[in-house]
Amino acid sequence: MPSFDAIVIGGGTNGLACAARLQKSGRKVLVLESGAEPGGAALGHEFAPGYRAPGLAHIVNMIDARVEREMDLGRHGLAYASLNMPSTAVATDGDHLVLEGGAGERVTGLSEAEQRAWGELRTQLLTFAGVLAPFKAMTPPRIAAGVGNEYMKLGKLGFSIRGMGRDNFREFLRMLLINVYDVLNDELTDPRLKGLLAHDAVLGTWLGPRSPNSLIHLLNRLSGQVAGRRAAIALPKGGMGSVAVAMARSAEALGVTVRSGAQVSQIVMDGDRAVGVVLADGEEIRAGTVVSAIGPKATFLGLVGPRHLDTGFVNRVRHMKARGGAAKLHLALRGAPDFRGADLGTRLVLAPSETAVELSFNAVKYGKVPERPVMEVVLPSVHEDGHAPSGHHVLSAVVQFAPHAPQTNLDAARAEMLGRSLAVLEDHAPGIGDLVEHAEILMPYDIETRYGMAGGNWHHGELSVEQMLFLRPFPGMAQYATPINGLWVAGAGCHPGGGISGAAGWNAAERIIREVRG
Repeated sequence: MPSFDAIVIGGGTNGLACAARLQKSGRKVLVLESGAEPGGAALGHEFAPGYRAPGLAHIVNMIDARVEREMDLGRHGLAYASLNMPSTAVATDGDHLVLEGGAGERVTGLSEAEQRAWGELRTQLLTFAGVLAPFKAMTPPRIAAGVGNEYMKLGKLGFSIRGMGRDNFREFLRMLLINVYDVLNDELTDPRLKGLLAHDAVLGTWLGPRSPNSLIHLLNRLSGQVAGRRAAIALPKGGMGSVAVAMARSAEALGVTVRSGAQVSQIVMDGDRAVGVVLADGEEIRAGTVVSAIGPKATFLGLVGPRHLDTGFVNRVRHMKARGGAAKLHLALRGAPDFRGADLGTRLVLAPSETAVELSFNAVKYGKVPERPVMEVVLPSVHEDGHAPSGHHVLSAVVQFAPHAPQTNLDAARAEMLGRSLAVLEDHAPGIGDLVEHAEILMPYDIETRYGMAGGNWHHGELSVEQMLFLRPFPGMAQYATPINGLWVAGAGCHPGGGISGAAGWNAAERIIREVRG
């Protein structure tokens, strides 16, 4: 049996990024993936005969630039069927709004006055997003450490903000604390544009547009990049799984050993130190460094076990907020739907106003299915073959909001969510119901069961203001280290969160390289 310097648990994008960076530092690394192939929630699946769904995520908008460059993903097969995909705010009367270029650089369908107002707001948002972007690629500072280089990180952020000028500095601080609903209503008047922006600000969160700090999530989204294009939206060729395939090929080319079908059941402890793992079949593998790229709850409450942790730490893990608020809908269609003339090759956003987004969130706070959910729709089969039989299509939608703990039983809530989602689609694309051959909807509790994400939350823990930066996943464990010697964390539950990015995994590897002798 070969020996390894490091074992990475989880072969999703963060696990693969972490493994590749550790291998590049001269370590011998093993990745253990429980699924049939690496990729985690990014992998697609056949949900009806001949129809392939793209996975939980269906677009790429914030892949880490270091991961792209250092793993040379293009050379390992990553290409895009659509890069800088436009977004369409779909209206039921056919009067759509189309945003093109990075973050809506060009908008078709706005009045001249609204164009000017949006141009000014867009410039400001991109400026603030640009200040935050570099901090996604660094280990958060240890506020309590009192170490000079930790305070330097905060100093860099402060200088970056102050460099914007006094007025922008004040506005930046205000926007970090304000909700996106108020900003949109202060600056804009068109409900279609406000609906799209409010939708994007809270996509994948447990927040409504009126929730405090909801604007920071829009800034986070705008701070992303794909292939050097800022705030771009991209659709990978071959489906979302092709990102993970390219990452796995790159990691293996570097010398990483990737084992699929390897379910880790336990982290092996020797006193207060992690020294390896045990697989579900009983195989034990040892290494000096163990990295978990799965969720914090699954890592500590499952693989480690409370008996190896102090009571206070266990309580923090148990109380980490991880409510998922999005459902994933897949439709097998026997023909192309007509969204009242909207371009099917764009990202279709069905959110008629900022108030509609808020009303959708209000329902799930009380465990109810919203009357009129909002959603993001992509048809990957419009861009390339292979997703559906010839002449047929796959519709993929992220539907917000969906209760993770419904008042009714789970089957009833799922059926109600599907029915109301189809009704919203019918209003925007008359006749689409007659095209449906098969429908699959994954509620947050289904996502938790299928992908092992606590609460069905994409980020393995909510991206709320008290669970971000040096507070993520919780105070005292924000620098990828854990209370257990030899055990590190590198998943979406760490800074800067999830998405098809790899940033958390790369950041964790950089910290391990600095702290652990190879």
